[in-house]
Amino acid sequence: MFLGRCTVLTVTLISHTPQPEQIIAAAAKLCYSDTTVEDLMDGLSAEQAEKFVGMLETMGHESPVEHVTFTFGIAGVSRSLLAQITRHRIASFSVQSQRYVRKNQFTYVTPPAIAADEAAAALYHQTMEQTVQAYNALADRLQATYYPQFLAEGCTEKAARSKAEKKAIEDARYVLPNACETKMMVTMNVRSLRHFFQLRCCNRAQWEIRNLATQMLKLCCEAAPALFRHAGPACCQGGCPEGKMTCGQMAAVRERFAALHAAPSTAETR
Repeated sequence: MFLGRCTVLTVTLISHTPQPEQIIAAAAKLCYSDTTVEDLMDGLSAEQAEKFVGMLETMGHESPVEHVTFTFGIAGVSRSLLAQITRHRIASFSVQSQRYVRKNQFTYVTPPAIAADEAAAALYHQTMEQTVQAYNALADRLQATYYPQFLAEGCTEKAARSKAEKKAIEDARYVLPNACETKMMVTMNVRSLRHFFQLRCCNRAQWEIRNLATQMLKLCCEAAPALFRHAGPACCQGGCPEGKMTCGQMAAVRERFAALHAAPSTAETR
């Protein structure tokens, strides 16, 4: 019986550049003062670093914040989300492979609108069950074809079985849906993260990546509040850039993200 229905979005801040505000302040100090690289960190208290960060934001000087990165572990997201997040160019991604990991009981993401409709949910889950059956049938059939071929090439039974399965799931995965769950590690610098939050925390962003972006922003605010005090959808920093396609809820959005920034920190040192 196919049991892979439930998956929950999980976001973990694995690591970030130590002393992020001080590192950025040191980069700015190098730009604006006659100092040596050996002395960059001298006298940069947390309070002074925070002032540097605020000054840079006011000036729109963003290159110094690129020296600080945040790395996230993400699970419970769909391949559909993967297609969206990898459009953000200045980032590093490591993603669970469907070539090497067999999905014989894959978990999948269910859109809230489908989950809320009993008939739609039944059809959706039925489709997923049919898909996993087709995937397993294709993988088994292809593996049975490749196994004797690898034996004939001189592989041991164990090696032939392993190679045959890998080669089989390479092609069987083509039937897997966008809903199929994946896991990834993502690293972005602060400048890229701020841009990511502007676009993906917006109400007009697709619901799944919006939820992910909001959770990532919360973790960033807990770890380095000075760097992300104004981060969020574009309307939190000015007018809505969506024009006629605006969600029309700018006041509510601003209130929600103001509350997120004001929440007490629960970040842990890693």
